[in-house]
Amino acid sequence: MADFLDSILGIDSDSLTWWQMSIRAVLVFIVALIIMRIGNKRIFGKQTAFDIVLGIIYGSVLSRAITGNSPFWPTLAAALVLVLLHRFLAFLAYNTEGFVGPFIKGNPVCLIRDGELKEDELRKHNLTENDLNEALRNGGVTSVREVKTAYLERSGEISIVKKDS
Repeated sequence: MADFLDSILGIDSDSLTWWQMSIRAVLVFIVALIIMRIGNKRIFGKQTAFDIVLGIIYGSVLSRAITGNSPFWPTLAAALVLVLLHRFLAFLAYNTEGFVGPFIKGNPVCLIRDGELKEDELRKHNLTENDLNEALRNGGVTSVREVKTAYLERSGEISIVKKDS
């Protein structure tokens, strides 16, 4: 059975046929979904730098399994290790105080407090007033004076809390 599977996947072949690569693609897709279920739901949900890095590396590793640029089974194992590493680091970030969480996920940054714009924070994070004004409009606010707080979140989005009327 193992020889048959190796033949279908082109394991010992120097070049892959279109159908071997297609079968690999289907198998990698199914295995990738299973591996992602072993991870957690937030892997590709929040889109923090932590999650984006995993997505880029994960896709790159799995593509090598499809195209035959790396050994098939070890490449799938590496993809599993990446997802388990992500899960472990997320666990550490959640369960430890101090350095780990902020290093992995970052910290939110206050851009506006009580209607006062923090221009030094905008400058430090390369945000223009136009960027901030866009976020304000998306939040249903027309003026900085209407904002209780605005934060540059760990995901890179700007969240806004309006002042009470």
